[in-house]
Amino acid sequence: MIWLSFVLFFWLAAWALNSWLARSHLSHRRDVRLVIPALFGVTLLVLWEGIVRGLDVPAVILPAPSAIWGTLITSLPMLWDDFAQTILKGGLSGYLIGCGAAVLTAVAIDRSPFLQRGLLPIGNFVAALPIVGIAPILVMWFGFDWQSKAAVVVVMVFFPVLVNTVAGLAASERMQRDLMATWGASYWQTLFRLRLPAAMPFIFNGLKIATTLALIGAIVAEFFGSPIVGMGFRISTAVGKLALDVVWAEIAVAALAGSAFYGLVAVIEKAVTFWHPSQRGRT
Repeated sequence: MIWLSFVLFFWLAAWALNSWLARSHLSHRRDVRLVIPALFGVTLLVLWEGIVRGLDVPAVILPAPSAIWGTLITSLPMLWDDFAQTILKGGLSGYLIGCGAAVLTAVAIDRSPFLQRGLLPIGNFVAALPIVGIAPILVMWFGFDWQSKAAVVVVMVFFPVLVNTVAGLAASERMQRDLMATWGASYWQTLFRLRLPAAMPFIFNGLKIATTLALIGAIVAEFFGSPIVGMGFRISTAVGKLALDVVWAEIAVAALAGSAFYGLVAVIEKAVTFWHPSQRGRT
């Protein structure tokens, strides 16, 4: 009961502090905007820890955050090997190949009405295919190492980036395109100096969506075959051993990696599209 009482008091105090910060004149400051979600996250961890300890929840059902942290610290070499295999090899390579191919294909579609009418409907169909159906096939085609995971990631990120890029290339105004034509600009000059810059907000929307898809695809693909290393492999084997602390440690690493990857793309977006009203309006 002591733990539960402490958790209830901490939750009420954190709720009151967060509510005050959100309503105060300090809420526009950058450091306060960071403190509010950080305090919310800490509150969730304290609630988790207190409920598990107060109710004596078995570790095979839900380990406490302190136990997960201990596993993170003691298993850093193993977690790093899994991270390098899944994220750096399979996820990142598939992300770069898939996104790059999507942008090039979008330019080809923009040049060809036939591809625009024929490829995009097929793309929407393929994008709707479940990953659990695609992953085993690609593992059989490309083997059990990281190449098959990269292939799964390529399939997952290709069409979201393609659709966003095609929409972005059509975002420039007709008057702007007519002005480029009156100046005698060629298609490629118009593309690089007008249409691609105007499409950048759309492209980055697709790239940010693809960051989470790449992470999910690389991990899920390892459930269908992988060497004895990798985040998906570790999660599946740890579940079989009822080592839930290892599972949650891998989940924590994946969440941190996904957040960092998304944040990196967002920072690049801000530097590239600084001229866009959505970026100029941010303080």
